[in-house]
Amino acid sequence: SQVPLWKRQKKDITKEEYDEFYKAKFNDFEAPQRVMHNTVEGAVSYTSLLFIPSKTPMNYYSQDYKKGLQLYSRGVFIMDHAEDLVPEHFRFVKGLVDSQDLNLNISREMLQHDRKMKVMANKIEKRIQTELENMLKDDRDEYVTFFKNFGMQLKFGIYNSYGMLKDKLQDLLMFYSSDKKELITLKEYVEAMPEDQKEIYFASGETVEKCDLLPQVESVKSKGYDVLYMTDNVDEFCLQMMRDYDSKTFKNVTQGDLDLETEDEKKELEQKTEDNKPLLEIVKKALGDKVQDVKLSHRLKSHPVCLASGDGVSFEMEKVLNQMPDAQGVKAGRILEINPDHDLFKSLQSVYEKEPVKIDEYASILFDQALLIAGFSIDDPVEFSNKITKLMIEASK
Repeated sequence: SQVPLWKRQKKDITKEEYDEFYKAKFNDFEAPQRVMHNTVEGAVSYTSLLFIPSKTPMNYYSQDYKKGLQLYSRGVFIMDHAEDLVPEHFRFVKGLVDSQDLNLNISREMLQHDRKMKVMANKIEKRIQTELENMLKDDRDEYVTFFKNFGMQLKFGIYNSYGMLKDKLQDLLMFYSSDKKELITLKEYVEAMPEDQKEIYFASGETVEKCDLLPQVESVKSKGYDVLYMTDNVDEFCLQMMRDYDSKTFKNVTQGDLDLETEDEKKELEQKTEDNKPLLEIVKKALGDKVQDVKLSHRLKSHPVCLASGDGVSFEMEKVLNQMPDAQGVKAGRILEINPDHDLFKSLQSVYEKEPVKIDEYASILFDQALLIAGFSIDDPVEFSNKITKLMIEASK
C-alpha cells in the first residue's frame, strides 16, 4: 500500500510532488503559491497539508464556492469540506487535515461541537497567519501577488467581524500609495508620515487612475501628504470598522472639512465667502435640493469645482449600496465646492454682475461637471451638451 503524501517526511517530498498532488487533488491547473505541511503532536495530534492557490478560483466570490478542508482520520476519508477547520477570512486556503484523535464514525453535526476540532482549527488559523506574515516580511513580491488574489478576503474579514479581527489582519492589508506608486501597508504609510500629519488620507474610485484624477487629491498631495487609493467595493466599509490605525484616524479626501489651511488662509477664505455671499446663495437656490450647500473652498488647486459629501455615507459607499439587490436609494449629501482662485469663478462673478439671469444655467453646468468628476451620471446628458455648445458659441462671438 502506498503511503499518503501528507504522511511522508517533508524532507523526502519534492516541490514537484507537492504541486502535482495539489493539482490532482483540488482540480487546479496551476501549481499552488504556497505549501504548508505540518505535523502537530500534543493533546490533539494531527497532520495538515495546506495550500494557497496561485490564482483566484473563477467561482471564488460566488455562492458555488465551498470553503473548508478535507478531513481524514488515520488516513480514512471522513468529509470533503470541513468548514469549521478554516476561518472565513482565510477561506481561500485549500488542503486536508488527518487526525488520529477523531472517531471514524463521527457525524457532521458532532464535528461542529467537537472540542478537538476547535483546537485544530485554532492552530490551523495561527499557522496560516504566520505564513502570511512571514511572506510579507521575507518575500514582498510574492506577498503582493497573493494580496492581489485574496487581499479582498482579508478586508471582508475585518468588515464582517465588525472590526473584531482588526488586530489580527490590519498589518496584512495593502493599499495603493499615490506617493510610492505601489501597494504599501498601513504600517509603512504611518512610518512615512510627516510629523505635522495627523490623519491617514484616502480617496475612493473605480481605478487607481480615476482616484489620481480627483481634484481633492491634488490639494492633499500639495501638502506633502500621501494618499491611499481605495478601489475595492469593501475598502471604505473595512476602514469604517477599523476606525483608525496606530491611533491615526482615516480621512476621506472627498468628505467633510480636511482642515489643511493655515490660519491666514482660513481668514482669507472667510472674507472671500462673505464678499460673495449673494452669489453663492443664488447658485444654491438655482440648484435647489440637489445640494446641501454651495461654498468656496481651498480644497481645490488647479480645478474649478468638486463635490464633497457630508458626514456619514460617502459617494463611493452610495454607489456600492445602491448596486445591491435590496438597494434603498441611499444618497450621500452633496456639497458643491468652488475654487475662488480659478478663472471660472471670476467668469461666474462677471455673469452675476452683468447678466444675473444666466446664473441658473451656469450653476447647472458647474454641478453637472462636479457630478461627472465624482464618477456619477448626470440626469440629462443632452441638455448638458447643449448648454456647453451654447456657451462655446457665445464665447466665439
